[in-house]
Order: sequence, then C-alpha cells, then structure tokens
Amino acid sequence: MANSRIDIWKKHSAINRPFILDGAVGSELIKRNIVPDKYLWTSNANIYFPEKVSELHEEYIKNGAEIITTNTFRTNPTAVFNSHENFSIDELVNKSVRLAIYARQDKEIIIAGSNAPAEDCYQSNRTISLNELEYNHKKHIELLWNNGCDIIWNETQSHFDEIEIICKYCSENYLPYVINLFFTDEMKILSGQPLNKVILQIKEYSPLAIGFNCIKNNLLDEFLNHNIMDYPWGFYLNCGYNEIQDEKIECIISPSDYSELSTKYLTNNLLYVGSCCGSNPLHTKAIQEKFSKFYGN
Repeated sequence: MANSRIDIWKKHSAINRPFILDGAVGSELIKRNIVPDKYLWTSNANIYFPEKVSELHEEYIKNGAEIITTNTFRTNPTAVFNSHENFSIDELVNKSVRLAIYARQDKEIIIAGSNAPAEDCYQSNRTISLNELEYNHKKHIELLWNNGCDIIWNETQSHFDEIEIICKYCSENYLPYVINLFFTDEMKILSGQPLNKVILQIKEYSPLAIGFNCIKNNLLDEFLNHNIMDYPWGFYLNCGYNEIQDEKIECIISPSDYSELSTKYLTNNLLYVGSCCGSNPLHTKAIQEKFSKFYGN
C-alpha cells in the first residue's frame, strides 16, 4: 500500500472493534430526488448534483461512519458504454472519488472505491464476453485506485468468473481489497457455486476481508449457523424492499432494530459493519451508538 494511504490494519488495531461502514448511497440519493439512469443508476449525480453526493458522505461521517463508499457503483465501463449520457469513465470515477475526498476533509476516514458487477447485480445470465468482463473490472479498479481510494470495495459480487478476475488483478497489483458477496436462499452465488466453496477459493488470493451485502439477515443467520468465519469478514444487510429494482427503495428495518442486528454477529474476525439498500445515516448513527456502549469507544 502506498504510504499516503490509510493503513487499514493499524487503524483497526487502534480502535479494537469493527469499523463502522456507511449505509446506502444509491437508494438514499433516489430518496433525495435524484432520478436514476437506466445504466448509470445514481452515478449521474456525480456530474449533475455533486453537492448532494458530498452532503450524503458528510452525513454518514457525522453519524459515525469510518469507511465511506464512493458513488461509483455504476461508473464501470460496461455501464458507461451502454448509457446514452456523454460521460467518460475517467470523468465519472475522478469526480466521484474527489467528492468522497472532499467530504473526508482532514479526518482519518477510509475511502472505499465501490466496484460492482459489470452487469446488473441480480442478473444470472451474462450478455458480455469474457474479454469485455475482464476489461471492465481492470479498468474500473485501476481508475478507483489511481484517483485516490484507500481500498477497492468489490460489492454484490455473485459470479465466480468476475470474482476470480477481481481477486487476481488486485492480488497481482498489491491493491488492498475486499470481496462482498451476494447469495441466494440455496446458499449459492448466482453463477451456481456453493457459497462456502467460493469463500475457500477467495481466501487463496488473500483479500483484506470477505463480506456479505444486500442480503436479508435471515440468510446471514442461516449461513453462519452452519459455517464459521475464520477469516476477516464484514456485512451490510438489506434494509428495504424493491431491492432488485431501481425505483425508490423503502426502508423496512428501523435504525434501532438494525443496531440490534449489528451486535448479533460480533466475532474477533469481524472487520466492518454497515447497512445496505434502504438504509440512511440514522442507521449508521444507531450502529455507532450501539458500538459505543458495547466497546466503550
């Protein structure tokens, strides 16, 4: 890791508890009247309404977030090439990372560069070639890192070919990264592999952590009831419904109820806890308050 980047493990040892990750970015921007693009989702706000993006980052930080995710969930090449907007990938990524850095100011906040699946997160069948898939992730990750992200935050990943491309690229280039997985009721990722076997294969590439996002708490319960996470891990659970569509996502888990969930899974290997679709800065605040009582800091 470059000397100018935050030393994740040193900071984690200093706080002696899981990091507090921010909550939803895209669904929260939609609640704030950002109209999502079919392909870019809310990354168009980086250009049209940058003040709303930076304000949201600032709210999460104010409410206790120690990791904030860039609004780059759909700034990847595949999404940008499909969009009718005349944006360049470089412009979108640079702008979004700049907004996160601006919101951080002089605080020691970790900026996580969001890297999503090349196509729709819940799409089982691929429509692009393997070469296009590889270019998509290598280009996007390179831009996130070169523009100043502290860590590559791969999220809602559920196809093994993508996961392998990401892991190999980050490992070969010595980039700090995490892999956050989405999985089904059958305890499989969308490409069909059993979740526990996927985790074993990911470990071989030595990410900083392996996490889970955009799933319901009952799925995490079921997985952890039959598997022990003996590797650094984290989670940010879905708090809404209509989670597989781009229209407005309504919250169905209150901040107080979510904060109870946030302490349910505490283990020595837990690296971060946040919240996903449908959540807002009040969920982050509730986690911070719960951790303050639980850990005393």
